[in-house]
Amino acid sequence: MKNIIALAAGISDGLGFGDNTKAALMTRGIHEITALGLQLGAEMDTFSGLSGLGDLIVTCTSMHSRNRRAGILIGQGISPEEAVKQTGTVEGYYCCEATHGLAQKLGVSMPINEELYHVLFENGDVRASMRKLMGRPNRHECEHYMTAEQLAKLRQV
Repeated sequence: MKNIIALAAGISDGLGFGDNTKAALMTRGIHEITALGLQLGAEMDTFSGLSGLGDLIVTCTSMHSRNRRAGILIGQGISPEEAVKQTGTVEGYYCCEATHGLAQKLGVSMPINEELYHVLFENGDVRASMRKLMGRPNRHECEHYMTAEQLAKLRQV
């Protein structure tokens, strides 16, 4: 699923957004990946090490990343299909569709994947999707993983 986030990061780059936007996508992206992984029975620690966060960082920032390069093309106005054709293997393109169905089936909120699915497979407007993602209300980063009691205590502070 890191490739999905790399596609979104590339789109952000292609649109000319800065490092802070990409960092926000990556940070929220690891939370989406973690939320789905936990729902499927993974361990929390799996996502915070080199094979989770480390791999996400390099895939979202390297020009060697085909997913990021395809995202840049999409952000520059190339159709998703043409971007995939020009780039070659773009795992995030196919993974986005599969993840979309799985997240819906399991009831896991994945806003980045949802908007990317809209762009890739429903001819959604890239800028509108980015505005929608960046305009989401702020909340505590670990809210997905907290119990109701922990959340209530946090909101009292």
